[in-house]
Amino acid sequence: MKPFRMFGRSIRDAFRSVFRNFSLSLASISCITITLIIVAIALLASLNVNNFTKLIKEDVTIVVFIDREVDENKIGVIRARIDQGDNIASIEYKSKKEIREEMQASSSILEASMRDWDEDENPLMATFQIKVKDIEKIEETASVIEKIEGVHSVNYGKTMINKFLSAFKVIEKCTIVAVILLIVVTIFLIVNTIKLTIFSRKREISIMRLVGAGNFSIKIPFVIEGMVLGMIGSLIPVLIVIYGYYAFYQHFDGQLYSPLIRLITPEPFIYIISGIIILIGMIVGMLGSYQAVRRYLKV
Repeated sequence: MKPFRMFGRSIRDAFRSVFRNFSLSLASISCITITLIIVAIALLASLNVNNFTKLIKEDVTIVVFIDREVDENKIGVIRARIDQGDNIASIEYKSKKEIREEMQASSSILEASMRDWDEDENPLMATFQIKVKDIEKIEETASVIEKIEGVHSVNYGKTMINKFLSAFKVIEKCTIVAVILLIVVTIFLIVNTIKLTIFSRKREISIMRLVGAGNFSIKIPFVIEGMVLGMIGSLIPVLIVIYGYYAFYQHFDGQLYSPLIRLITPEPFIYIISGIIILIGMIVGMLGSYQAVRRYLKV
């Protein structure tokens, strides 16, 4: 029971200390709040950028054009051959008639031009539209499909896709590095701010030692106080994440300029980010307090 009483007393002393040293606590909380806001915005931005690249990758389509003389039975055989591929996520067939109807619906000029076509006069080619599982293997997949008997040609915008893949890799690496650097800078700022707070109270630590308090009983209230400061400092960033991101999502109707650039749905995304922000604040607060107190206990 003694450890529990000691822990409960440490929590009580930690909260008392926060209010007793309000000006110093406010400085620490302000630093934590500002830095965690930056981290929160960076996390929201980087995860959405990664989501954009994922959606664009998923939207890449291989269009397989079928020879005009291929009949319906042969179409089934070609489909079965394509579907055997390990990298095929989905496959959709469109006949010459369906393609013509879509083109007619898209333009009044095309509608007038194609209105009197019969099936024999239709010069269009039936197609298979294919989504792949791994865009990195799209060139290999397209090459295999192109060799199937009855396939006229394959198109997936090879040059553009290669450029996209290179850009995606750079973007993903940059966002990861940026977030890591921001978190490291945040940890450095918060730890040093809390160290200054503890430094101003080194006399208090010395008195505690003089009256016979053990190292553990001295450390625990300060460590818990650091955790409390981190938790309080994370409240405003959490509110910005929850209400700010939700308002941003609603304002842009869930997408930026194009359906391909869709924002991540707020729930449960905002709660996961909020949990990460609170966790960072609490852990860094505890770490800063622990390091500072340990330093003064060695003196």
